[in-house]
Amino acid sequence: MTNPKTPKTAIVIIPPEDCQEPIQRIRRAHDRSVRRWMPHITLVFPFRPVEDFDGIEPKLREACEEFQPFDLELKEFRFFRHARNRCTIWLAPEPEQLLIRFQSSLWRMVPECDDVRNHQGGFRPHLSVAQSPNISSCVQLIRKFSSGWKPIRFRVSDIALIRRGDPPNDVFAADRKIPLS
Repeated sequence: MTNPKTPKTAIVIIPPEDCQEPIQRIRRAHDRSVRRWMPHITLVFPFRPVEDFDGIEPKLREACEEFQPFDLELKEFRFFRHARNRCTIWLAPEPEQLLIRFQSSLWRMVPECDDVRNHQGGFRPHLSVAQSPNISSCVQLIRKFSSGWKPIRFRVSDIALIRRGDPPNDVFAADRKIPLS
């Protein structure tokens, strides 16, 4: 293992393409990361370098075998508050506790990749859709997004190991997918 972790890779859940347009409509207008990241729920980030994928894949497959495919629903907008009252607005995937257990199982295979677990309150599953410069704007955007929102439900049947290069090739793409059992 050359480097223990890198911000150029991650383990994520990617909603199926037929569910993405309502999410992307919001992200195109309000998410500064829309170009670099596909819609996703982060499970492990930063992750191990691409060169380590072949070696770590059997352990991740073992963790995924503990879980049957399951349904997620994205129906409620929430936010994280950052420094200077900036905010990130996100969709809360349910069932949250199942995602927390799933993430823990994957993390145990790569314990050095614990960044998403080190936030106040621990790992919080989310799908980011927007950033806001202040709380007032954040609350207004959540009201706007919620007013016409129809919950999105989809089946999670795999995880994706994603990667990106250096600019200008810094857009994340799936390197491989690992199925749930």
